[in-house]
Amino acid sequence: MVALVQILGFLITAIVASVASSAGEPVVTYVFGDSLTEVGNNNYLQSLAKSNYPFYGIDFEGGRATGRFTNGRTIGDIISAKLGVQSPPPYLSLAPNDDAILQGVNYASGGAGILNDTGLYFIQRMTFDDQIMSFDKTKEAIKAKIGEVAAEKHVNKAVYFIGMGSNDYVNNFLQPFLAAGQQYTHDEFVELLISTLGEQFTRLHQLGARKMVFHGLGPLGCIPSQRVKSTRGICLKQVNLWVQEFNSKVGKLIASLNKHLPYAQITFADTYPIVLDLIENPTAYGFKISNTSCCNVDTSVGGLCLPNSNLCKNRTEYVFWDAFHPTDAANAVLADRIFTTLFHEGSSPAPAPYPRKFLKP
Repeated sequence: MVALVQILGFLITAIVASVASSAGEPVVTYVFGDSLTEVGNNNYLQSLAKSNYPFYGIDFEGGRATGRFTNGRTIGDIISAKLGVQSPPPYLSLAPNDDAILQGVNYASGGAGILNDTGLYFIQRMTFDDQIMSFDKTKEAIKAKIGEVAAEKHVNKAVYFIGMGSNDYVNNFLQPFLAAGQQYTHDEFVELLISTLGEQFTRLHQLGARKMVFHGLGPLGCIPSQRVKSTRGICLKQVNLWVQEFNSKVGKLIASLNKHLPYAQITFADTYPIVLDLIENPTAYGFKISNTSCCNVDTSVGGLCLPNSNLCKNRTEYVFWDAFHPTDAANAVLADRIFTTLFHEGSSPAPAPYPRKFLKP
């Protein structure tokens, strides 16, 4: 947890310093990821990976589903608010020349992965390659608006949050009926992920991205969709070992890229320790249950919170909302923990979950 706080503390301090030194200009963020950071792109796709229906969004402002895969806000929403900026809108909700592209865009898509064949059975989703191509179109639109020189400066100054890889495991390698789980050993699979990710980082750098933050994978072996595979409902040790190996290799990849890509400032945020601590010690953070989901889902098939599902009585007591995603309360604790440690050193108690029913984005 200390490593995560130090890394993200450095990042946030750098962002705040950048904002303060930019004549009042707000920080601009571009977000790439999967369902953990999606804010509604899949609403515009013919996708099986959707969350634009009850009970998703029940604790979002107005109690409405927005396409976020949780009952309320994502961690990105909360961090954006703490930085004093709006959470970037979904790319597919914007017209190509929308002025909003100058304030940041969210390209994240549920089911997306580093590999293009990850999540194929969801039919449509924006893979990481798709998201990078979409950012390329955004940059061209920015050039048309403010000119090439100003556009280059704009994308160089922006911060790029990237969270990818969970689906490459959960909806690819760990699915026995998909090719990757049969075609590769894990050593081969992780090398494929890392080499592909390296090419994707390089492509973003070529497009002008300099300040990139990659969020490592959490303990996927402990999410409800994986626990159900254990006869005792415990975390899957082997899955967690694979995830840690992936995180370690990503850290080394980023160190290498920072040496070889001019002006690159890529940060690896190791989210694994803090998420594992939240799962293993929920009561220390104000939760009661971390081994199953608030929404009573079928964790062996699907795992999303369908409109006919039953909800737990107190959503703030659960770490997980459905078989894959944290609750708003868990997201709030994860985000608040970072800021509490950063700005109030010596304050050790973990922040309690937000008590209100309707939560501001």
